[in-house]
Amino acid sequence: MATAPKKSAAAQAVSATAPMEATAQAVSAAAPMEAAATPNAVIPTLPDLAEPAVEIQQSFRSALEKSVVESRAAFVKAKTAADEAASAFEVSFEAAKDGALAINAKAFEALRANSEANFDFLKAVLAAKSLSDVIALHAEFTRKQVETMTGQTKDIGALTQKAMTDAVEPIKERLAKSFKIAV
Repeated sequence: MATAPKKSAAAQAVSATAPMEATAQAVSAAAPMEAAATPNAVIPTLPDLAEPAVEIQQSFRSALEKSVVESRAAFVKAKTAADEAASAFEVSFEAAKDGALAINAKAFEALRANSEANFDFLKAVLAAKSLSDVIALHAEFTRKQVETMTGQTKDIGALTQKAMTDAVEPIKERLAKSFKIAV
């Protein structure tokens, strides 16, 4: 019996991979031919890919710089508007404070006048000689007090209206300016 020479394990591995390598070489050799055969197939090279990346970076950078400039301009505009609004509120609060002080002064003046009238009526009642004199004094006192209180209410109402107008006017003007509405 003749025996075939035994191949070593390394030789067997080389002979087993030889058909696969030949197939891979054939496929890779055919690929450039197919690419060359189709007119639209272009294999990009590294410099060709770098140019669009640089353009994208530049356009992104310019868009970012533009948005930063626009954001700063919007911030400055908003800050100016906020400062003007704060100033308008300060003027408004000052006018409201002055108006409240004027209303309080007018109310205390009315209170003092009414108190003096009540004391004068009390003195007159104590000096009256008869019940008919007291009734006449009371009727006269009531008529005068109604007239006085009506005048005081009108004065305080007018003063309140003026104070409210003075307090609201700066804010109204600021809003009209902000929204460009003719008020």
